[in-house]
Amino acid sequence: MQKYIIERDLPGIGDMTQAELCGAAGKSNDVLARLSPNIQWQHSYVAGNKTFCVYLAKSEADIRKHAELSGFPATTITPVKTMIDPTTANA
Repeated sequence: MQKYIIERDLPGIGDMTQAELCGAAGKSNDVLARLSPNIQWQHSYVAGNKTFCVYLAKSEADIRKHAELSGFPATTITPVKTMIDPTTANA
């Protein structure tokens, strides 16, 4: 499966309580269960009015389907080409 970064414009998400975020994650998980095994959510970063989500998916269409069914927009979907970190400098 391909790794993707999904940018979602979600006004107010940065002000949500832990309980509200829990509910949002549960809603996403319900949709993911319906689309399994074609898509997996790895984690998300909440920043202001956006989230940046890391997913594994068989196709961009699977991510768009999740966005449609969950109600969480996929504003930008970017395939990940490779990953680097501080240890890359030692290679």
